[in-house]
Amino acid sequence: MGEVLWSPPADVRETSGIGDYLDWLRVNRGLEFADYPALWEWSVTDLDGFWRSVWDYFGIVAHTEPTSTLADATMPGARWFPGATLNYAEHVLRMPGRADQDEVVIGESQTRPPVTRTAAQLRDEVRRIRAGLRRLGVGRGDRVAAYAPNIPETFALMLATTSLGAVFSSCAPEFGTRSVTDRWRQIEPKVLVAVDGYRYGDKAVDRRLEVAAIRRELPSVGHTVLLDYLYPGAGPADEDGPGVVLDWAELAAPTDEPLTFEAVPFDHPLYVLYSSGTTGLPKPIVHGHGGILLEHLKMLALHHDIGPADRFFWFTTTGWMMWNFLVSGPAVGATIVLFDGNPAHPDLGELWRLAARTGTTYFGTSAPFLLACRKAGLRPAELADLSGLRGIGSTGAPLPAEGFTWVYEAVGDRLQLQSLSGGTDVCTGFVGGVALLPVRAGEIACRCLGARVEARGEDGVPVVGQLGELVITAPMPSMPVGFWNDPDGRRYREAYFDVYPGVWRHGDWITINERGGCVITGRSDATLNRGGVRLGTAEFYSVVEGLPEVLDSVVIHLEDPAGGPGDLLLFVVLAEGLELDDPLRSRLVRELRTALSPRHVPDEIHQVRAVPRTLSAKKLEVPVKKILTGTPVESAAAPGALANPESLLAFEGFAAARAAGGGAGRSG
Repeated sequence: MGEVLWSPPADVRETSGIGDYLDWLRVNRGLEFADYPALWEWSVTDLDGFWRSVWDYFGIVAHTEPTSTLADATMPGARWFPGATLNYAEHVLRMPGRADQDEVVIGESQTRPPVTRTAAQLRDEVRRIRAGLRRLGVGRGDRVAAYAPNIPETFALMLATTSLGAVFSSCAPEFGTRSVTDRWRQIEPKVLVAVDGYRYGDKAVDRRLEVAAIRRELPSVGHTVLLDYLYPGAGPADEDGPGVVLDWAELAAPTDEPLTFEAVPFDHPLYVLYSSGTTGLPKPIVHGHGGILLEHLKMLALHHDIGPADRFFWFTTTGWMMWNFLVSGPAVGATIVLFDGNPAHPDLGELWRLAARTGTTYFGTSAPFLLACRKAGLRPAELADLSGLRGIGSTGAPLPAEGFTWVYEAVGDRLQLQSLSGGTDVCTGFVGGVALLPVRAGEIACRCLGARVEARGEDGVPVVGQLGELVITAPMPSMPVGFWNDPDGRRYREAYFDVYPGVWRHGDWITINERGGCVITGRSDATLNRGGVRLGTAEFYSVVEGLPEVLDSVVIHLEDPAGGPGDLLLFVVLAEGLELDDPLRSRLVRELRTALSPRHVPDEIHQVRAVPRTLSAKKLEVPVKKILTGTPVESAAAPGALANPESLLAFEGFAAARAAGGGAGRSG
């Protein structure tokens, strides 16, 4: 049981969003719950009652009312709110509790000076872009693709697109041509909106040639809109490419056309997100208007406790689902803070200074960022005035106990730290925090409302207090509508429902304790299993990367076909100028033996220049394992899906050496 680092205030039910919701349930439904576990149990048992309460509590504007809440609970294929028509963009632009002159978007960038949007300015910008898209022939069901960063224009474009019932898809401009075209050739966009480049720290990155190459690879694109973000007035690199090129000012030109919203069914496609695509084409995951709206309202207001008084920031790019989550903030009245640039420029204090100067009240980031700040000895509370910060969110990887402790020692002891886990697949977190529960070091506080998360043992039976496979045993509205161009649903079923029919298997190891607290310990397909003891990789990395000399690491278990213990291989990236020597090897072995178990001492430790990571910075354990067992690099992972594809070559060399020598010794 982790140390309690924060406890709910005595008046939490009077001062929080979840407390207000509990009052509403008592008054409007005659329901009373003694504590969060009781509320959660109801939310996953009475799915009709819970999700209809979310619909009513947040005052969903339906153009046509639903005939029921959950017409079919079968997974896959659950049918939510049949008959209802609504529009996601309409609800985001309601911005409850905000006046026309209120600032609702703050855009900070290393490419240009800060920009802001008031509520009235945002609605007007969306209105003009919507009219511009209509002039280009965009209508219900058409796709609009954005090769654009996390800036207000991209947000407004998404709202304008979805207000028409068209489908939005974004890639961050650091994505290479192949990564982009692998995604968008699948959905055949009608319009491409792209920036000419961006600045990452003090480095200018010209993307005009990439934009030209993307246009040539997408024959479906009839119009390309160029946003001169880095080089104002420079124009496109290739005027002779396919389709018509116009600039952003033409798209967003003044018009008298009113802002209206296409009424679409609850499950009408809203946007397409993508899996990492490391072992094939990225899976095009289709999310629906109604499911995303309800899920994000629930999470933002009831779990993150965000409302009209908040300034909500999450460090993300437009290539990560956290961007889609962040930009739902105005739906609960929050001002969103967007940042485009290098979070470590000029140093790791930059985002903390950003939080201070923008008045951020909820600061979202990744576990690796928090751990990097800790390793650098950073004390954000001494760098900037963070007294307005009420909450910190951490996702992207498990946050170990030492990361929790650092936040409360170095950032502030009065805020609530929420570690959460979910995925692109559901565009949310299904385990996270809530104002009603304390924060314990190394522990995710709860399973989220409406998310029936369980841990299943090797025999498929639910377990408590033991490591198990993370499954979801009841439908959630934000589960995908499906995959694009998967008419019989085969790819979708294979991705989530092939192991346990009718049950969503997420692919993570989780331990759920008696209180409902959760610990995620890594991907279940990257498990370390030595002598019958299973260990998630997250615990391994917490120990190894706790050493100041180690910047990054990846651990791989190669099973023995004959049934022996197999080989455990550890690869480390060391600080600049350091070489892996025997004393450091000994320290690594000693730390792992002490913190974990003798079974988890590596058979080999090697130094590498870099750990392979996806474009969203996730470690690639499975492709490395495939390479080490003889799979060619080009078959193990798609280079376009990696931030650093050259890093795979070192593992190809290790595989060749092992094959030649029947296994390698403990060498660097």
